[in-house]
Amino acid sequence: MATVAGNGGRDPDRRRALLDAADRVIRREGPQASMAAIAAEAGITKPILYRHFGDKSGLYQALADRHARTVIRQLRVEFAKTRTDLRTRARATIETYLDMIAANRNLYRFLFHRAGAEDSRTHSHMASIVRSLGEELGAVIAADAAVADPVRAQILGHAFVGMVQTTGDWWLEHREVDRRQVVDGLVDVIAAAMGDGRP
Repeated sequence: MATVAGNGGRDPDRRRALLDAADRVIRREGPQASMAAIAAEAGITKPILYRHFGDKSGLYQALADRHARTVIRQLRVEFAKTRTDLRTRARATIETYLDMIAANRNLYRFLFHRAGAEDSRTHSHMASIVRSLGEELGAVIAADAAVADPVRAQILGHAFVGMVQTTGDWWLEHREVDRRQVVDGLVDVIAAAMGDGRP
């Protein structure tokens, strides 16, 4: 079996163009998008597509990294707003996340449902990305001195990330639910866990 390649000596611009082609097909066709359609969009064959990434798993992981970086970069902006109160920061962070997954619904479903279910390495990779974000949020909570115990800060960081991710996943399937109601519910839980005093 082929191993997952890094750049493998390949032109990074070419890899970027191939990922762009994959993005276009997935956005257009949804999570059921085929590798053959992605290769055709890029004007190459499937074996050549895989060769640039090591194998199909490598392609999945490259897509996950590309889009996870975008999400995390936006969330870090909200994490960093230390001068705002807890509820305002939590609301802004949750709204940013929900906006991003709603705007990229097909890509989100492809990565978290299709690719993660099909490929154990991709599933582990996606889980690692989510876990890293939980650790980062836990460190932010501890650094803000909002929670004195660093272990509790980590527990809350992971709990909040997992809660928002799974709730966002549910909301994508229930878009009849007002986003404000979803955000309010999540903010209430976070504030209560952080000792805000409201349920």
